[in-house]
Amino acid sequence: MKGMLIVLSAPSGAGKTTVCQALLERTDRVKRAITTTTRPPRPGETDGVDYFFLSEEEFREKLDRGRFLEHARIYDHYYGSGRDYVESQVEAGYDVVLVIDVQGARSLREMGVEAVYVYLLPPSLSELRRRLEGRKTDSPEVIEKRLSRARDEISRYTDYDYCVINDDLAAAVDDLEAILRAERSRAEKFSGKVEEIIAS
Repeated sequence: MKGMLIVLSAPSGAGKTTVCQALLERTDRVKRAITTTTRPPRPGETDGVDYFFLSEEEFREKLDRGRFLEHARIYDHYYGSGRDYVESQVEAGYDVVLVIDVQGARSLREMGVEAVYVYLLPPSLSELRRRLEGRKTDSPEVIEKRLSRARDEISRYTDYDYCVINDDLAAAVDDLEAILRAERSRAEKFSGKVEEIIAS
């Protein structure tokens, strides 16, 4: 069976990268689509593992050649999802998690990209603030900007098929796994298997 594309979005600091990584550690059937960005690497980030880091000129060149499934400009930097990687992994039977913001998810919806859309919610905005401050990577002004954006993004939760609250990491990953199991069990995905059963 073909795999699925899972679109996972969340406000900055809500833990989408952590949840995605925990899911990958539980199963080898799921892969993460590596996002391409023009922002500089944060401490500990590795090119080709966390992101593909490109200059703005390199990014624009790939964009002109149609090599992104979606792209967006966020906080003065470009982000994009490579088309070739995602499509090849889904065809090979892997479920591919695409971690993108609401702007990118909306773009995919508008293009009719078939995917399971999941929005990861923080338990509260005060907890989101605590997490952002704990990263110690942003100035107070940037944190306020991220919180303001979070309020707007959270209000668009109905653009997604499912919501998961990331209050407890293990529980959030359990919820995400349950969503994937349910989606894999949809009747329309079993046409080929049913034919095999009938013929056996």
